[in-house]
Amino acid sequence: MTDYEEKILVLLVESYRKSKKDTGTSRIARRTKIEPVKLYKRYRDNDGDLDQIEAVNRVAENCREKGYITYEMNGFSNEIAAIYLMDDKILEIERYLSDTYGYEPKHAKQQYIEEMLRKYDGCSPAADRECERLRSILKKNRIPKEYLQTEDILKALTFIENNQMPLYLREASMLIYGNSKYLEETVLENVCRLLREFREQPCGEGELPDEILREYHIVKEPQKICIKGSITIWMKEGRSIDAEAFENGIEFFADEWSRIERIEVRAGRFMTVENYTSYLRMKSSDCAFFYLGGYTARWQRDFLKKIYEENRGLCYLHFGDIDAGGFYIYDHLRRVTGIPFSMYRMSVETLQDGRYASCLQALTENDRKRLQILAGKTDFRDTAAYMLENNVKLEQEIVSLDNLYPKKCEW
Repeated sequence: MTDYEEKILVLLVESYRKSKKDTGTSRIARRTKIEPVKLYKRYRDNDGDLDQIEAVNRVAENCREKGYITYEMNGFSNEIAAIYLMDDKILEIERYLSDTYGYEPKHAKQQYIEEMLRKYDGCSPAADRECERLRSILKKNRIPKEYLQTEDILKALTFIENNQMPLYLREASMLIYGNSKYLEETVLENVCRLLREFREQPCGEGELPDEILREYHIVKEPQKICIKGSITIWMKEGRSIDAEAFENGIEFFADEWSRIERIEVRAGRFMTVENYTSYLRMKSSDCAFFYLGGYTARWQRDFLKKIYEENRGLCYLHFGDIDAGGFYIYDHLRRVTGIPFSMYRMSVETLQDGRYASCLQALTENDRKRLQILAGKTDFRDTAAYMLENNVKLEQEIVSLDNLYPKKCEW
């Protein structure tokens, strides 16, 4: 059964710490309160679990006896109407939560941040600017959001601004974190944003945010372009390469694509594919395929735009995961390339296909937040609404496994 004591006290403490009372700026004497439905959402339902309801009531009474809370009852019932924090016991409650449940009280968070600021003060210009911003938040008796990740950002800023060695991005990540992917997958977006803000250097037309790292001698590793199907590449030196001659297509480094004079797609359709396994699985005599791998990088964008400019009569498709990430990747692909891609098998019909029922996954809280945003966009409204209502998402690998070939093709 849920530990309602921890839940009651943490909710009240966090509510108090976020309020103006905690900063001394409140002009209205409001009590810090929560309602029982925050603890057990079916608390007021006629068919709610009586054991759970009784557990909430029992724990509330125990907390009242300790002097941590008070509560009000609904008239002529055994239901609690609201639970109130005894504000003058806030420090005592935080100590109790820390000793009993390992909760980190506000003063401990403040000490951690203050020590972090002392550690990184004076290490690099952009890091100093970020430290000053964090310090101004502390002075208002607030805790900066996502403060636990802040040190990772300061580590990166300090390293990058002091770096003089030519490095690939994953080498830099190893030197900063001991992990080759952490920089790119976790903090790169925020780091590049802070560097650009400090230098007052917004992205130019067609420029990607992480390209600012070149000014600090750091570049992304050379990436490969992967294509297969009925595609012929004509090189400037007069040679030609036919990808269709190879069952699984061809790969070459992206920085060599400048040698290409012309690209001819002989199929009627051209498809970008989000995941590599699905790219390998996809085959069609009337479709050429391009492995995307995620959000469209600059070199991919330029290559795709060249294909579009030289092959205007094609039907352009994108195939990805049926989840919030897959939809955002599709939306980004259309925006940065200007190509009118349509989604392939990323629909309600695919989610309803009985062959994939055992592979459907439940949504995370973050999935829900992102899908709620997507539900307001025309391209995703119906599918996002269905996913939210039915708590489902689906990875594309099971769909591409059926590519040999589905009975009803969504070309």
